[in-house]
Amino acid sequence: MTGLPARLLAGLTAAVLASAGIVGTGTAQAAGTRSPDPATSSAPAAPTAAVPRHAVTGYWQNFDNGATVQKLKDVDDAYDIIAVSFADATGQPGAVTFRLDPAVGYGSTDEFKADIKAKQAAGKSVILSVGGERGAVSVSDAASAKNFADSVSGLMDEYGFNGVDIDLENGLHSAYMTQALKSVHDRHGDVVVTMAPQTIDMQSPQNEYFKTALGIKDFLTAVNMQYYNSGSMNGCDGKVYSQGTVDFLTALACIQLEGGLDPSQVGIGVPASARAAGGGHVAPSVVNAALDCLTRGSNCGSFKPSRTYPGLRGAMTWSTNWDAANGNAFASQVGAHVHGLP
Repeated sequence: MTGLPARLLAGLTAAVLASAGIVGTGTAQAAGTRSPDPATSSAPAAPTAAVPRHAVTGYWQNFDNGATVQKLKDVDDAYDIIAVSFADATGQPGAVTFRLDPAVGYGSTDEFKADIKAKQAAGKSVILSVGGERGAVSVSDAASAKNFADSVSGLMDEYGFNGVDIDLENGLHSAYMTQALKSVHDRHGDVVVTMAPQTIDMQSPQNEYFKTALGIKDFLTAVNMQYYNSGSMNGCDGKVYSQGTVDFLTALACIQLEGGLDPSQVGIGVPASARAAGGGHVAPSVVNAALDCLTRGSNCGSFKPSRTYPGLRGAMTWSTNWDAANGNAFASQVGAHVHGLP
């Protein structure tokens, strides 16, 4: 999540955006109850509620990097979707695996699985994130797409994960990633699928990440773009905006909202503290102002969208651990605001 700053993408204009994508009318399929076949699942997921209309997503760190070390049971209740970070690449192209880091304090895998079930029983979705700054997973052909789908589906069955998050920061191939995610959806019809692209990856519907999101639009849960570590970027009006401002959040979200995604599939992703990323951290009040601007048309900066998007999914943060180290300010302030959206 905390990758190197993306390069400035210059020259993109609103006209290019308008010609490349249209406003979507579909609605994302919310995640429902999963009941894996007990014959093939060692840890069937407990019944879970559907992902809320307005949801808060947080990444849980399966490692210790100076943030507060947590077990899943310690994650603040404000988080509706918890993305376990991260799955690891294997020697097989496209395939992923997951190993608990001893640093997070679990005495056994069964204890971890029990925490997943407990969160699900409380109405939360626990998903497995693939990628991160150092992630080396590559899905670039039909064989690796199959390996990805097989391994992700297997981990969902083994651990009881509700779905998968795509956080590949070194590029992806839209055709094969779409193929892989559709295969996962075929096996788990209520799968929760989120994505956390960098800003440069969502500047146009012609970008590979954006094309992947549109390719799975009939079951995509949310794209929580990383509105940080990027420097200045173009907004949907063709103007350049600097990260760390309400205009950066709203004008870049507008690209996705007017480029083909349903509002229910768009979330605002920010760092939980200044230590959580190289740049782009904003106070919770700025995130809340951006949410108000997009959903209600109030509290906008200089950029004001031509219409409102009351169905906006919500917000995401990297990470629940950095949030805990910061007094759970994101969970308490942004979380409450998201859950109070129209």
